[in-house]
Amino acid sequence: MAVRTPASNDITADSREDWTLEELQEEAEVLRKRIDRFRLSLGRFFVHKQELIDLMVVAAVAQEPLLLVGPPGTAKSDLVLKFKDALGLREDDYFEYMLTRFTEPSEIIGPIDIGQLREGRYIRREQGKLPTARVAFLDEIFKSNSAILNILLTIINERKFYQDGVPQPVRLRVLFAAANEIPEQNELAALKDRFCLKAESQSVQEQHFAELIDAGIEGEVRKVLHQKPWAEGHCSLEDLLKANRYLTHLFARKHRDGRGQEQSDREVFFPTEVFDEFRRLVKTLTGEDKVFISDRKLVKLYKLFRVRAWLFHGGTVTRDDLRLLAYLGESPREIDLLRHKVPLLLGLA
Repeated sequence: MAVRTPASNDITADSREDWTLEELQEEAEVLRKRIDRFRLSLGRFFVHKQELIDLMVVAAVAQEPLLLVGPPGTAKSDLVLKFKDALGLREDDYFEYMLTRFTEPSEIIGPIDIGQLREGRYIRREQGKLPTARVAFLDEIFKSNSAILNILLTIINERKFYQDGVPQPVRLRVLFAAANEIPEQNELAALKDRFCLKAESQSVQEQHFAELIDAGIEGEVRKVLHQKPWAEGHCSLEDLLKANRYLTHLFARKHRDGRGQEQSDREVFFPTEVFDEFRRLVKTLTGEDKVFISDRKLVKLYKLFRVRAWLFHGGTVTRDDLRLLAYLGESPREIDLLRHKVPLLLGLA
């Protein structure tokens, strides 16, 4: 089932994303506080889902895709929909689709323009589809066929799709996906690896039975009355984009220590003892538990650690930020293992 949104007549009329470090430094702390209020406020409308909302915010600022895994009825879609509403997105900035093995490329990136085809050009009308959205949600992503998988890999990894054989940039900045389970098929390995973070959305009825019923009834009432109290305006998509741009500037910046020596971002914001702990945990998980962590994923992890550290305490990476290692699972076994083992290894259980 699709949620198709009206296309913008001018998809290039986005707000600017070329802010300088000097511009962003003036409002960096205000941005951080706005995003922090956003994540905490949104958590009030769910039962025991703050951890997932925190991950969604970190992934959105880092502009890294996030996969939510869990059985039906555990609020995966609701988390994304309320997140989208709370950002106050324009209709043409959001795309949502539930994938099946019968899904055709035209449903995701747009139908072929018949007029252009008559002139010998293979052009898709992408307005209102994934290439023109800035935030997207793809449900049951692993049920898609090989044609869709290839398209998604290109969009996620290279931020582009092809029009008449020519690569075109996409507007996508934030991607959430969901799956009832993570399949074991080898042909899905590349797509799974693109999702550095995979978080399990579990049932909360055993520990929060009464709270779940009360919140569920409130949700049903709001749906019927078309109320969206979670759309409180604490944070906008532009705030997330500015935060990403600010941190990107910091990653590239060379710092000077007291002796005038140049220092990299890692040397300034990732203390040696925490970095050594990161290295030790990776070695343990890959060596003892045979968890596959690609080189690509290690680099993305660094960025995610830095984003989390900035958002949560405005400073350097700490041992607590390393808990993101618990969300690297590529299979049900790994997801369960890492959820329990990483906090134990960090002494945070």
